[in-house]
Amino acid sequence: MKILCLGAGATGGYFAGRLVEAKAADVTFLVRPGRKALLDKDGLRIESQFGNAHLEVDAVTAPAPAGSYDLVLLTSKAYDLDSAIEAIAPAVGPNTAVLPLLNGLNHLEILNKRFGRERVLGGMAAIHIAMLPDGLLKHFNDWRTVNFGEQDGRLSERVTALKSAFDTCGEKVQAGAQTNILQRMWDKLVLLSTLAGMTCLMRANIGEIVRAPGGKDLGMAMLERNGAIAKASGFPIEDKLMRNYAKIFSDPENDFTASMLRDLERGGPVEADHIIGFMLTKAREHGIEPILHQVAYTHLKAYEERRKADRL
Repeated sequence: MKILCLGAGATGGYFAGRLVEAKAADVTFLVRPGRKALLDKDGLRIESQFGNAHLEVDAVTAPAPAGSYDLVLLTSKAYDLDSAIEAIAPAVGPNTAVLPLLNGLNHLEILNKRFGRERVLGGMAAIHIAMLPDGLLKHFNDWRTVNFGEQDGRLSERVTALKSAFDTCGEKVQAGAQTNILQRMWDKLVLLSTLAGMTCLMRANIGEIVRAPGGKDLGMAMLERNGAIAKASGFPIEDKLMRNYAKIFSDPENDFTASMLRDLERGGPVEADHIIGFMLTKAREHGIEPILHQVAYTHLKAYEERRKADRL
């Protein structure tokens, strides 16, 4: 399988790098000139409890022509989606699959319109990893899962081939070929939108919010409304999973925060439109009380205005 990975940052660098390490696929990294120079000089470096790696990789600043790749791995932030699409478009041929590992669901509609629904897979990843200033990819915990599947639920040849490639990586990657990937993505979005909405709005972790007066009730209300949005959209969350989510958002010792809060606290761009904005739109579409999402979304958009004016 020939794979083009857009970027060689944290998520894409880890999963595509493990394929290179296992010699499970022919991987090319599409990167900016500065990152290419660093990769050419130092290689792709991963530090992880599941094994460190120092790899020579094929890095390019422009992709080979359409039809050269079986799959394009897309791991950009949602706010960089437009530029990411332009970067990969020359490489997407009639039989090329595009696998986005972005937060949320809004990107699927955009990619479907550009490349055709038949070329776009659903996908999601769970990994706590960062690229340090020297280019090292530092893996912080035992999360290393990637799930993917056809939007129509078929267990296609390309999905099973990708699963086989990741299986070659052994314990370093936990990969799942899913026949219900859209449901799995909604499951994650309900959790993520509650986590991002509450922790960004309160500028605090879950435990701190729960210990504050009224914090637990607000968290539960947002979780319930996100669950209602998923159900109204045709993807109801299982009762057992919702109970597990409720435990997370009622735990006074839980120190979880969303990566969106960490982005906000460092003054970086945030995925306001793609996570909270998306859920706000869906709430309004389905007649679900939107006030919590509206407040969280307006809060994030006001932050973006201050950031734009360099007033942080």
